[in-house]
Amino acid sequence: MRTCEVLAPAGSFESMKAAVAAGADAVYMGGTRFGARAYADNPDDEWLLKAIDYVHFHGRKLYLTVNTLLKEEELTQELYDYLLPLYRRGLDAVIVQDYGVFAYIKEHFPGMDIHASTQMTIAGPYGAKMIRALGASRLVLPRELSLEEIRSICKVSDIEIEAFVHGALCYCYSGQCLLSSLIGGRSGNRGRCAQPCRLPYNGKNLMNLKDLCTLGILPQVLEAGVYSLKIEGRMKSPRYTAGVVSIYRKYVDLYLKEGRAGYHVDQADRDALLALFDRGGQSQGYYRAHNGRDMVVLKEKPEYRDVN
Repeated sequence: MRTCEVLAPAGSFESMKAAVAAGADAVYMGGTRFGARAYADNPDDEWLLKAIDYVHFHGRKLYLTVNTLLKEEELTQELYDYLLPLYRRGLDAVIVQDYGVFAYIKEHFPGMDIHASTQMTIAGPYGAKMIRALGASRLVLPRELSLEEIRSICKVSDIEIEAFVHGALCYCYSGQCLLSSLIGGRSGNRGRCAQPCRLPYNGKNLMNLKDLCTLGILPQVLEAGVYSLKIEGRMKSPRYTAGVVSIYRKYVDLYLKEGRAGYHVDQADRDALLALFDRGGQSQGYYRAHNGRDMVVLKEKPEYRDVN
């Protein structure tokens, strides 16, 4: 049976440690520049080097988000000095949206694995084959794809596939929303999305999607061809990271050991995920449904609840 990867978010050094302790195979995190979560508690350059050492000591991997659109002077004057010490330290991969950044890293950092970000919006077999030919080692799929669409990509390309399995969903196509930029001058493509989709309009949260939860269909996701199971949440706490990662670790291991026949999700674990973070319910996203009213939280978010 093929192996897979549980990939955890790390918005801080403490979240990274929590992810490793909870059983993540790899973590993705940003630094002080060029990441799509500019307001996370991102570590500075020295702490990033320590983070690489930490995950490698524990036999795990670290992927760096370089997934914003860069200005010309950033690409030509800042990116090289930013990545060089991390590259020398053994950074496992960079996650990239900008094709200019992609080409620059291929030229100046030979051997560095590049993961094509979900914000590239590569959503079909031809795009997957193209980005593989350009030199990407992994494709991070948009959240809007169905299981059948994922299967069609995996059939024609040998690129490693990463897909979101838990956490926030965007109302817009992944990485293509400009609402925050238009309303408040804070662009998601520069890591500064203000999440206006979460706000009430005319008294209802018309664009506020429920969080994704795929515990019930993890076997189908893996059997569709997904290798890396990505948990969203770099803006969330170490407590959230540890809790969600530990639960997904449990069920990935169960599936790898028992197969689909022995796979069963306990209600207590579903409840624990909601206790860690509840935006107003959860859904299975687009894996088995194209769209639907039941994906949207029309009421206010429940009060914050703590969990042991």
